[in-house]
Amino acid sequence: MDDVLVLADHNECVTCGHEWKTQAPEENSALELRVVKDAYGNILETGDIVAMIKDLKLKGSSETLKTGTKSKPIRIVEGDHEIDCKMNGISIALKAIYVKKVL
Repeated sequence: MDDVLVLADHNECVTCGHEWKTQAPEENSALELRVVKDAYGNILETGDIVAMIKDLKLKGSSETLKTGTKSKPIRIVEGDHEIDCKMNGISIALKAIYVKKVL
């Protein structure tokens, strides 16, 4: 089993002598949280419920999501379509600019 020697500014493998710099958690960009806001500037989080603010025709379908249609609890995801949710029994990805948070 490899043992690691932790020093002030770097770590070192006791077995092979490999050294690497330690990174403080605040320097790690992966820890940054994404802030997603709805059409009115309210911050959205995973588990919120949203409603459509305008009619939106679904591409590749004859269905339209009408104004006021509410979602099941949402999930915030990476990409240009920030919201992953279910509306009218359909799993869809939406841009936050088309929804408002239901309080």
